[in-house]
Amino acid sequence: MKIAKVTVKAETGLHARPVIVFVNKAKEFDCDVAVEKDGKSADAKKFLSVLSLGVVMNDEITLKTEGEDEEKAITQLKRLVEDNFHV
Repeated sequence: MKIAKVTVKAETGLHARPVIVFVNKAKEFDCDVAVEKDGKSADAKKFLSVLSLGVVMNDEITLKTEGEDEEKAITQLKRLVEDNFHV
């Protein structure tokens, strides 16, 4: 399992468009991916699950990956958040 903490700097936080970008990226990897905020966990491959976390600008989230692609997934997803969901 790989774990990374990252602060969301996107002005809109994790609203519809950034969540779509994030979920689509998470689906590329052969591993489980979770996003956590304030003790709540979401399946990063499910749009409504991630959206329900209510992540806003400057929130810190925790990314967790486990499985075959865990290293690649944690690196690329962390970078995606740091780059404000620009692909």
